[in-house]
Amino acid sequence: LPPLPGSPRSREGVAAIARAAAQEARLLAEAGYERVIVENFGDAPFFKEQVPPVTIAAMTACAVAIREACPQLELGVNVLRNDGAAALAIAAVVGAACVRVNVLSGARVTDQGVVEGRAAELLRLRRTLDCPQVELWADVAVKHSAPLAPRELGEETKDLVLRALADAVLVTGSGTGEAVDPVQLRTVAAAAGAAPVYVASGASIAALPMLASLCHGVIVGSALRADGRAGGPVDRAAAQRFAAAFFAAFGAR
Repeated sequence: LPPLPGSPRSREGVAAIARAAAQEARLLAEAGYERVIVENFGDAPFFKEQVPPVTIAAMTACAVAIREACPQLELGVNVLRNDGAAALAIAAVVGAACVRVNVLSGARVTDQGVVEGRAAELLRLRRTLDCPQVELWADVAVKHSAPLAPRELGEETKDLVLRALADAVLVTGSGTGEAVDPVQLRTVAAAAGAAPVYVASGASIAALPMLASLCHGVIVGSALRADGRAGGPVDRAAAQRFAAAFFAAFGAR
């Protein structure tokens, strides 16, 4: 999403933002995408954990608009930087399939400071909200961050799945649009057990055949823009090319 009301670069009202989000969701659905994730990408600089109520309200409005425009399209929610509780609340209200949580367990040094996982609170909130169908998709060694102390990636992945109870594990490069390290991806895939592993940054058409042998799928953003940079409007032709290449590499679902 572009900057939402209340954020430093906000210029549009929620109604216009929601209409644009619904339009892009239709475009992606027509191209064959299976799920879209609503994310307050334009709100930088981000709050470390709890976002303001206006952000939750705006994101809910956008998610409702997408749900109404594309009822067949699965929906995810990511409230940056790490407000998993807000994401889960939105998901429960709009009937989303998953939430993305950048730091579900452990702690990472980020541009927002030290971000700590809140798996215990989030899993209990999911039970309180009675929405067990909303999956927790959690990053391991998330982009734009560094560990407080060195830790083996496989062990961190195992803790994420076995102790923090992540439903899926996301692997990223060092920053937005940066490709993942294939060695790190293999390590995560080997440690994740039965949990699906998704590449969540830097996916490109050229890399899809290699990624198909290492993960279950990709979360793609930058490659769907005309200029290849996150934040701009989705380009129909680029989205169609990527979808065709994805299904050629991964197989039809």
